[in-house]
Amino acid sequence: MKEALLYEKLEKDAVRCLACNHYCQISDGKLGFCGVRKNEKGMLFSLVWGRPVALHIDPIEKKPLYHFLPGSKSFSVATIGCNFRCGFCQNWQISQARFQENASLKDEGLVMPEQVVKEAVSQGCKSISYTYTEPTVFFEYALDIAQEAKKVGLRNNFVTNGFMSKECLQLLAPYLDAANVDLKFFNDSSYRQVCAGRLQPVLSSIRLMKQMGIWVEITTLVVPGENDSQQELTQIADFIASVDKDMPWHISRFHPDYQFGDKESTPFSSLRLAESVGKKAGLNYIYLGNVLGEDAVTFCPNCQKALIRREGFTVLEYHLKGNRCNYCQSIIAGVF
Repeated sequence: MKEALLYEKLEKDAVRCLACNHYCQISDGKLGFCGVRKNEKGMLFSLVWGRPVALHIDPIEKKPLYHFLPGSKSFSVATIGCNFRCGFCQNWQISQARFQENASLKDEGLVMPEQVVKEAVSQGCKSISYTYTEPTVFFEYALDIAQEAKKVGLRNNFVTNGFMSKECLQLLAPYLDAANVDLKFFNDSSYRQVCAGRLQPVLSSIRLMKQMGIWVEITTLVVPGENDSQQELTQIADFIASVDKDMPWHISRFHPDYQFGDKESTPFSSLRLAESVGKKAGLNYIYLGNVLGEDAVTFCPNCQKALIRREGFTVLEYHLKGNRCNYCQSIIAGVF
């Protein structure tokens, strides 16, 4: 265990966790909503520091991040735990796991931040991704790794639901280069009922990340009957445009999983509808994901030439010099 960085002491050995917007009030001996932060006699501890359940090498496009070091490898890190309860979670086996359910973890040796960074460098990765589960719930571990990564020139990115607190983001900002944020709904009641979260904190995090100079891309998993109406998709697109029209929007196809196993996969027409409202909102970079046979192409917003052509997670063509279009020299938003 490692003492948490963000919490305040309350009466009778209770504490309030400040890592995310649940701001859990936790009694002595109890866990926070995420299941991996525990109050021990008036001190809050991270139970998962140094205990990853996933260490993998991924193409950065898998996050998905298309305008952040495209074509590079990223070293992916995750622990158990999440501060949401999304019924359509595709990594629920680890995100919804609780520490008590994984007692064997207690007997394993810790994986130190320096080890993670050393392995990332040895594998030729250009970044470290904190991903698969919600990195906010293991952010002390992520922060320690990120600080080590910066020392050797590696970038850091979060794949997140965006429900972290302002206090958490302020600590992370000097070390966080990019984030892909899931904007799941534009309806607060849906956030509450399906995810046990809230909409406004997610919107605030996206705006704050942008203000902090963190490169942000947005993903929306389009789920039939949940968030696929033209009105809600338009609201999402309009919000992204209000923050930055150069912020890429990944429109992802839902496949039945976890508690949504009885749902049908997203019709392609719903993805095209989302794409059309995104274009109407003025978004410059829109991508369809989880669709076989659909190439993801980055077009220059000025001359409309294809600059980056992808098949799956593989970059097939690349026509940028630095951050400029090879054809018309326009600046392309991103980290290249």
